[in-house]
Amino acid sequence: MSFKLFKRLCKHLGTIPSATRHYFPLESLRRIEKAIATSEATHTGQIRFVVEGNLDAIDILRKKSGKKRAIEIFSQLHVWDTEQNNGVLIYLLLADHDFEILADRGIHHHVGESGWERISHEMEQRFKQGQFEAGVLYGIEQIGQVLALHYPANGINQNELPNAPVVM
Repeated sequence: MSFKLFKRLCKHLGTIPSATRHYFPLESLRRIEKAIATSEATHTGQIRFVVEGNLDAIDILRKKSGKKRAIEIFSQLHVWDTEQNNGVLIYLLLADHDFEILADRGIHHHVGESGWERISHEMEQRFKQGQFEAGVLYGIEQIGQVLALHYPANGINQNELPNAPVVM
């Protein structure tokens, strides 16, 4: 086992499950849920937020990246299964200090990697300052603006996915 892998394993094993509540207490999660609902009133897209404290030791030993885990969750939560292919996932992996924005093909076609990178960069700046909720709220606001531009509300917005954040 390499030192880098051993160090990552220790970080994940040392991250207690309640760590997510430290960064995202219940009131913070409620504000994030409300921000998603407010955003989704302006477009037909779907936004999901997931925060995970750590990965299992087996996943670490298999060298599962945050991005690969985000893709798994994207599938598990059916973010890819929206009618207009315009679901977006914000995924945070606290133990790795990593996050991903994953978008379904419909909205990704309009935004591209550079658009997601711009949003990610600004979120990362807030995270580095310890402003985790503010970073997520910024991401939701910016993603919502992009979705409203390409998939504006049509008066019969159907909420295809839950707005509540998922804590794993």
